[in-house]
Amino acid sequence: MSIIIGYYQDLIRASVLSKTVARAPIIRALREASVTMLAAIVTLLCALAMDPSLGSAVMAVVLCLSLSRSHLDRDRRGRIEAAIALPVVSLVAVGVGFLLYRAPWLGALVFVAGMFLSVWLRRFGPMSQRAGSLIALPFVVLLTTPYIPSTSDSRIPPVLIPVVIALLALLWVSVSHAFARHVGFLPNTREPDRTMSNPRRESSMRPIASTRMAIQMAIALALSFAVGYVYFAERWAWIVLTAFIVLSGNRGRLDVAYKSVLRVLGAAAGTLIATLLGSHVGTHDTMTVVMIFAATYLGVWLRPLGYAWWALFITLALALLQSFAGSPASILWPRLEEIVIGATIGVASAWFVLPVRSTAALRRRIAEALSSLADALDPASPAQTPHDFLAAIAGVEQMAPAFRVSRLLSRRFLAVQPADWVDVLLACRDPAIAVIEKSEQSDSVRRAVGTARKSMREPTEILPALRGLHGSLVN
Repeated sequence: MSIIIGYYQDLIRASVLSKTVARAPIIRALREASVTMLAAIVTLLCALAMDPSLGSAVMAVVLCLSLSRSHLDRDRRGRIEAAIALPVVSLVAVGVGFLLYRAPWLGALVFVAGMFLSVWLRRFGPMSQRAGSLIALPFVVLLTTPYIPSTSDSRIPPVLIPVVIALLALLWVSVSHAFARHVGFLPNTREPDRTMSNPRRESSMRPIASTRMAIQMAIALALSFAVGYVYFAERWAWIVLTAFIVLSGNRGRLDVAYKSVLRVLGAAAGTLIATLLGSHVGTHDTMTVVMIFAATYLGVWLRPLGYAWWALFITLALALLQSFAGSPASILWPRLEEIVIGATIGVASAWFVLPVRSTAALRRRIAEALSSLADALDPASPAQTPHDFLAAIAGVEQMAPAFRVSRLLSRRFLAVQPADWVDVLLACRDPAIAVIEKSEQSDSVRRAVGTARKSMREPTEILPALRGLHGSLVN
């Protein structure tokens, strides 16, 4: 227990001390969470007016949370693509949900194929990545809202209700975020388009990382369905959902293991809190609904601080939701067992099925950040701006938590600590921006960038080269 408490204390301490957080991502995350929850509540009310069922309500909220996080609504092209693709994918998801309900093994096969496709499409560029995200959204909703035959007297055919809810979610997420940016509540910024200025280099890995991750996902989901159907017939979705969560956004096997531990710890804490609250809060009452939304809001807000916060509060929200639906509190701890099984399956798939080494993935991201910095410092470059460099740095920063925990556990055994690379590179961010914005850049800085890029070939040379780059930037 002391280890868990210490971990969360470290999360808070790191967040307070971090320059990034000091520059207000916590406030921005709070505002983002507020806008997202507003869109979720409006979509929820629309969904309940159309179909007053628990399944429709959960679908509305989950789709809003997923769409907000995917940023598919941030530009006109993304909104158009989502508006065209979501109805089609939602209809397919309805069919898969029906198969999972009536022909479970066939439904599982189609589900696994769909999720494989959503990950495999990453290899074809940004448009295909967005298509993969759109494919995954309704499929993930199926795991939190299994297919339930509608008994309502809605004028809309039951098969079209998920399609309408998906479009409503896209509408309200787009409107709420656009309005928030218009009034200045959220920053009016766009994600930099890196496809033209600094395209990704073709990976030398065969098969490439996206294909490996798609195969890992497919095998993990197939095994999760098999274990769930055979041993946990009534609660198989928790195993499948956990395996999907720990493998989604896979940044290498260390990242999967780290996320799995946080998923289990967060779920355990959420289950414990839900059990304690269950003895004081009744079912089907206003207080339970308020607590569900409060837990969801806190999870969305605190997710940038660490995945454990998201796992804790979303597990709490789901547990309270099941209590609201009339499920006995006694199933909460058995479901934690299924979360552990799903996490174990996800880790095993990432480590033993065409594994992607996290250190190699980190070196690739650092190399992309240095390449973007070199382009921004190049006098011949038509646009000397820090946007691409900041986007690449953000990609490196996403991998930092897992490597920092690894450094804490292996400091005595390993001389080369990739977390040190990340820390030094992040320390270069502010001075690099200042140098880029100057009208005249130093030749010594460009030489230091070149040395750092060459050092990517040899791990032992990376840290000294990055320290040299930092020194040249601050001098």
